[in-house]
Amino acid sequence: MTLIPDLTELFEKTQRSVTHLVLRDTYGTSGIGYRAWRDGVPIEEIRRYDHLLPWVEMVRGHVKRGVSFRRARVVSEPLSDYMRYEHAITPAANLRAGEQVRWLPRTQAYDLALPGCDFWQFDDELVCFVFQSGDGEPTGFTLIDDNPALSELCSTAFDAVWRRARDHGFYTPDLGSA
Repeated sequence: MTLIPDLTELFEKTQRSVTHLVLRDTYGTSGIGYRAWRDGVPIEEIRRYDHLLPWVEMVRGHVKRGVSFRRARVVSEPLSDYMRYEHAITPAANLRAGEQVRWLPRTQAYDLALPGCDFWQFDDELVCFVFQSGDGEPTGFTLIDDNPALSELCSTAFDAVWRRARDHGFYTPDLGSA
């Protein structure tokens, strides 16, 4: 079973837009960047790791051909360790690639109707729901390309979060006592 789809292929087929709604506070903690950060390696060092470059180059190429990439993260505050890492690495990875990234504290999203899991949406049509285990490791996905009502639900949910969320450059997270 394929745990996650080949996003590269889906990005290549996209003509206008990619949106990604992030709803979890923790993802697989076995990643090299997260482990290094947790062990005290500065973000400036982590950004030089080869694991970031393929993502940055791929997204940058699609942005250059006119595809917009928007990522919205709904997060609990104080931020989990994993989201603290995500916040720190966003300029070196997502923003550097040309993504727009916004953050919305969960306390400001309680009245929004949101899907039960993260998703990617391509050209406001094809939706890729992504599933993770309790500890955040990927467990699978579902691609939906023939359900206009579900596509509209995801577009509406993403737009509702996007309107309320703060741009990465203006979001100061509550880090608790960290």
